[in-house]
Amino acid sequence: MATKTDEKVGKYIQDVKEKVGEEPDVDLLRKVTEALGPSIFRSDAETVSSSSESEMETVKKNFLIKKLGLKDDEKLDVGINAVMEKYGKSNRNKYRAVVYYLLTKHFKKESVYK
Repeated sequence: MATKTDEKVGKYIQDVKEKVGEEPDVDLLRKVTEALGPSIFRSDAETVSSSSESEMETVKKNFLIKKLGLKDDEKLDVGINAVMEKYGKSNRNKYRAVVYYLLTKHFKKESVYK
């Protein structure tokens, strides 16, 4: 039987296909989603506001540096911008799980989730 997490992952898979135009690595997307825990069930926490500087700073500090173990340098901002561009700047609902999934792939840090 499908769980609430399965439903979310299904929604994120669709998002990657439709908005990013890629066939997602479902296993990785599921692991990223599960790592986010219950936050994906809170509407304010489930999405990322790419127009909010403080939110982008949080993504950088808490995800790229703490979770993925990346060094704090300009490559992080370049990566975030590339991912936001790929996901669609005009797309208002950017799911955190999808953003983190795309960042994980961008920085080739899939091993963090293995």
